[in-house]
Amino acid sequence: MDFSILRKLQIRNDKKVVLLIMDGLGGLPFAPGGKTELETAKTPVLDRLAAEGVCGLHQPIGAGITPGSGPAHLGVFGYDPIAHQVGRGVLEAIGINFDLQDGDVAARGNFCTVDEAGLITDRRAGRIATELNEKLCEKLRTIEVPGVEVFVDPVKEHRLLVVLRGEGLSGDIEDTDPQAEGKAPLEPKPLSAASEKTAGLFKRFLDQARKLLSDEHPANMMTLRGFASRPKWPGYRDVFGVRAAAIASYPMYRGVASLVGMDVVETGQEIADELATLEQLWNEYDFFFFHVKKSDSYGENGDFDSKVHVIEEVDAHLRRLLDLKPDVIVVTGDHSTPAAMKSHSWHPVPVLIWGSTVRPDTVTEFGERSCAAGALGSRIAAVDLMPIAMAHAGRIEKFGA
Repeated sequence: MDFSILRKLQIRNDKKVVLLIMDGLGGLPFAPGGKTELETAKTPVLDRLAAEGVCGLHQPIGAGITPGSGPAHLGVFGYDPIAHQVGRGVLEAIGINFDLQDGDVAARGNFCTVDEAGLITDRRAGRIATELNEKLCEKLRTIEVPGVEVFVDPVKEHRLLVVLRGEGLSGDIEDTDPQAEGKAPLEPKPLSAASEKTAGLFKRFLDQARKLLSDEHPANMMTLRGFASRPKWPGYRDVFGVRAAAIASYPMYRGVASLVGMDVVETGQEIADELATLEQLWNEYDFFFFHVKKSDSYGENGDFDSKVHVIEEVDAHLRRLLDLKPDVIVVTGDHSTPAAMKSHSWHPVPVLIWGSTVRPDTVTEFGERSCAAGALGSRIAAVDLMPIAMAHAGRIEKFGA
């Protein structure tokens, strides 16, 4: 949908819309003929919403394309992820409230473990504690690179932020994470003539980081990805006419929500904490983005049973959401993260939309196979979900005479 059309058609009212994203929700059976994580989970409330609502599977980017978390969220938010591209570094920076200035280049870092040959044995260094991350970042802050200011900040667990500030910088640089174990970290490779200088500066940083981290364990090296500078995009208030709040504990998701104009509010780490925040802010906003991270983390860890448990935990808390009497609820994931694959995947993602004006389909359970038969279709584009949700909230008027 063209944003200029949505701006002209927006209606402002008091209807409440909740977007619940269980990160990495989509899954696969561990064995042929088995069930996915979502199909295995006992979810009476989600099944009720599916039966009363309309269901389908959404395609985050395009057929066969495995999405990163940033573009996958943008798609569900209603922003074409191809037209609105941004590096992970910017999302991390905004997510931790770093003062990212015009011209800065930010990169998302991962502490990792390498063996004596310099090959990666764990891309996330065992998901080290954030407290250890903070100590390692203190070490890295001693690095000096001629011609630029260097900023290093912890994010969460194994994640960190590296920002270079100076003249003539460009984020058009290839990631140094090879995305596989058994390989050495890559060099920061410029993808254009304009980024040659910046790639060289980041290489100097990584050369010094390698020496500083060499005696550490398990985080004895790091990789960088998502090099970028901050873009300027229209916000939710402008496009959809809603006051939007983001309830998310992980910095990256707070960052992407901030980029599209949502108010990023403070909340706790647990699902119950996030629900308490939702209840406290219910009368202050029209739209709520509610994020659950651990369904993705357990998928990446290959922990099928724990991912099932997180989905069941969300379901158990949903009655509190329903007690607030929202007008429209959208439940989905940003992408699929099957525990069987231990990674993001290209598989379409289950989605349900619930509300008083929804035309119910024949789906009675919230799962991959059941949603594939839903009226939304088995390949609806993620960017279409928000206009549909806003229409069900009475927030989009008739087009034309």
